Amino acid sequence: MIDITKNIIPIPPTATALGFFDGLHLGHMKVVEECFRHDGLSPAMFTFHSDTALPKREKIENLLTNEMKLEKLAEAGVKYIYSPDFNSVCNYTARDFIEKILVSIMNAKVVVCGFDFRLGAGGGSNADELKEMCREYGIEVVIIPPFSLDGCVVHSTAIKNLIKSGEIAKANKLLGYDFSIEGKVIEGNRIGRTIGSPTINQLFPDNIVMPRFGVYKSVTYLDGRVMPSVTNVGVKPTVGYKNSPLAETHIMDYDGDLYGRTLRVSLLDFIRPERRFESVDELKNQLDKDKITAKQ
Repeated sequence: MIDITKNIIPIPPTATALGFFDGLHLGHMKVVEECFRHDGLSPAMFTFHSDTALPKREKIENLLTNEMKLEKLAEAGVKYIYSPDFNSVCNYTARDFIEKILVSIMNAKVVVCGFDFRLGAGGGSNADELKEMCREYGIEVVIIPPFSLDGCVVHSTAIKNLIKSGEIAKANKLLGYDFSIEGKVIEGNRIGRTIGSPTINQLFPDNIVMPRFGVYKSVTYLDGRVMPSVTNVGVKPTVGYKNSPLAETHIMDYDGDLYGRTLRVSLLDFIRPERRFESVDELKNQLDKDKITAKQ
């Protein structure tokens, strides 16, 4: 995939997906997949950098990092992407957007967007208006209707609410992939090693939705292997940790040194809420039970 955000170059005619795509969930992927159905056109995407603050968003809470978003788009087969910061285009009118981006940068012959897509300063124009205006430029617009799964319309807000309430298995089903944390392994207090459960500690990436504090069945991706693991999300109340929330993961049957490595941990299912134990021995006993649960 070629990112033309910082180095705009002429590109061949495209079928371009439009949207913020803060999660690339199953609904978003319906928009992306439509771009591959137009013979002779290169599949492309216009989006915003994931750390962009969009209007009406009090807090940035994405479902995946910008790096993970680019990785998934490349895996899907998108050929070109243009992802500026929102502030650089927020004052464009709808016509500015069509002429300066869709025509001049994306060389779009087909544009694909969701039913709720908005464009222009203040989100003043909708998908139907985009379709009408694009006719003047010889651009076809395909509007993707809502996508439902198990009676639920798949959209980012619903998925984020599931993650915040610990319903991670349901969230993953709507995402179409497992919600993941990716970050550098940092130094911890090494208490886990003294009780037979060595762990890796990772700070949560900026601007990622925070799951419900608690213990999760997880898998850790390590050197091409998918390792069963148990992850505690929270503030480790038993040992008096007082900093930002962490993901603390015990990788089953592994005892290597991973400090400084960047690893991805995927949450699969919620086991129990985070709680404070009266002693380290009580914590050890519960961790042993958590590991048994995670293996089931």
